[in-house]
Amino acid sequence: MRWDIDGRHVPHQDWSRFVSAGGLNWHVQETGPADAPVLLLIHGTGASTHSFAGLAPLLAPHFRLVIPDLPGHGFTGKLNAPDPDGVAKAVAALMHELGAAPAIILGHSVGAAIAFMVVARGLLQPQAVVALGGALLPFEGVGKAYPGLAKALFVNPFMPALFSFSTRFQSMPDLLGRWTGSRSSRDQVAHYERLFRDTSHTAGALALMAHWDLDTIERSIAGVKCPVLLLHGERDSTVPPSTSHTVARRLERHGVQAVHRGLPGLGHLAHEEAPGVHAQAVLEFAQAVGVLPP
Repeated sequence: MRWDIDGRHVPHQDWSRFVSAGGLNWHVQETGPADAPVLLLIHGTGASTHSFAGLAPLLAPHFRLVIPDLPGHGFTGKLNAPDPDGVAKAVAALMHELGAAPAIILGHSVGAAIAFMVVARGLLQPQAVVALGGALLPFEGVGKAYPGLAKALFVNPFMPALFSFSTRFQSMPDLLGRWTGSRSSRDQVAHYERLFRDTSHTAGALALMAHWDLDTIERSIAGVKCPVLLLHGERDSTVPPSTSHTVARRLERHGVQAVHRGLPGLGHLAHEEAPGVHAQAVLEFAQAVGVLPP
């Protein structure tokens, strides 16, 4: 995507800058007090920094926020092979370049999986992790076929353009509702519409899914030793809400402090639907684990 054309639609543009790290040119947003604990926010597949447009201002008074576009998404360059290890290393390289050691890493969906990988590999050492609708386990049914389907689409050079073109003839509110179970606002729908209609962004999302391996992510659970908060919308139609409950139990069996909280009436984009609920939960958790004063 082109910043001179598409950048004018990015929420909180004054937070944005471009940073070279790990062989990529990153679009990253930063805000909050420079001396506050660092909170890294990682969006999910197909999204961008816009996903945290409502949540970030509620957290900014308490944290130094770092919010990147993932590789191949939005305005960040592409990785040749965005597999879990590659993306985790790229995110860690960005944080090292920024000189920002995160006290907490918060990830949504695949972003939560990236957070787990970064921690399990010892690439970053946060005091805690927050997972929002985390895609942390292989799931049954059509979900289990996603990586294979994405790979088939990814290897066809015409598919990203065809997918982007096809969204022009579909109702984006209906698509988001079916995919996520969330009730998105008009502004949120408009952001996703612009993203999905951009061929480069669509190609980046397909590449991430095609190279993803949820079995690898599942194995990373045993390597996470810091406290974890798992928030999950109970209307989520993308990642089964039972996933977060299962992961919390596994972490507890490994002696890790894990808190699971289901969110009634919210879907996969729960943090976009109810940013206030999520901000309060994150702040209370940060206080409980000693990142913020009580």
